[in-house]
Amino acid sequence: MASGTGSRVNKDPESLLRYGLPINNKEVRQLQATIETIKQDLASKRKSAALDGVKASRNIIKSKASKMTASCQSSTECSAILSEMDAGLSPLESAVQASTKYLNGSDQERKALDEAYQSQVKLSKLLTKLQEQMIPKGYVTPVPEEYSDLPQLKGRATVEFVLRKPDGAPFDVEGTNYPEAKLTMIIDGYAAPVTAGNFIDLVNKGFYDKMDVQRSDGFVVQTGEPKGDAVGYVGKPSKSIGAGKNGERLIPNEIFVKGDKGPFYETTIEDEGRGGQATILPFSSYGAMGWARDEYDPNSGSSQFFWLLFDSDLTPAGKNVLDGRYPCFGYVVEGADFLRDTKEGDTIVSTKITSGIENLVSPS
Repeated sequence: MASGTGSRVNKDPESLLRYGLPINNKEVRQLQATIETIKQDLASKRKSAALDGVKASRNIIKSKASKMTASCQSSTECSAILSEMDAGLSPLESAVQASTKYLNGSDQERKALDEAYQSQVKLSKLLTKLQEQMIPKGYVTPVPEEYSDLPQLKGRATVEFVLRKPDGAPFDVEGTNYPEAKLTMIIDGYAAPVTAGNFIDLVNKGFYDKMDVQRSDGFVVQTGEPKGDAVGYVGKPSKSIGAGKNGERLIPNEIFVKGDKGPFYETTIEDEGRGGQATILPFSSYGAMGWARDEYDPNSGSSQFFWLLFDSDLTPAGKNVLDGRYPCFGYVVEGADFLRDTKEGDTIVSTKITSGIENLVSPS
């Protein structure tokens, strides 16, 4: 399925981002599946299965390293990453083995499993580095020439938002209070170059700074509407899409279906007669980011966006009301739980692009 392997709904944003990378190497996908399954096994205390996953990962690294490095921009760098991953499997294995010696639910077991989890996280980050090396050098997602007067993101960028409540109240996350909410998001210009470029351009301009959350209904948290008559960002419009009635810069609806060479524009997956097909980035993770627009006008988006909140188990990838109708252009990778207590009137006090600004291409 679109969101990963098997019938399970993949809710892991970093896994979804890995599957969204424009790479073609079945061996590294096998390695990804085993390493990510270890994470699930640890969460469910399936210790024997986790140890089997370690062995399988080690076997893939040793037996298929040459096939993986052959896809890399630098085979030397990928070989070094694989060696580091192989070494990183040992502390993971030791921590899982240690956890089997303690009583279920004991502090000692929890400490050992926490150590195993941290080792798995390190392996996952190395896996991402390995896969990013497999993106063909100079690769950019193809975008029709008529949208060249709109900002585009040629790759990925990382953005950090900090939110506070207007009365100084804390954010309550499962009984723990925090003075502010910090969200870290990865914005994907591979899957949605125009949508992601528009967002990064607006963040870079400070457009979302000091803006309130305008909708929080248990389904989405939404913002991006400025004060005044305009419902979006007022700026120089594109020739192809034009401006809104109050001068808003509009962008086309942008949908990238898995298996296609690039996104299609100004329409939806149903209008194309392809309902049910999987998109590159599905709305299956809590905190998935979508571009807002009028329901019946695919080219009415400007600056409003939403974070998705609902349970994806009820609506798997390709089967919900959002995939293929609205572009998913990124995910919250840290701090998504803060969205559970984010309400209308909460304020985005700061926004920052922490990496990837060099991938933003502004119209000349």
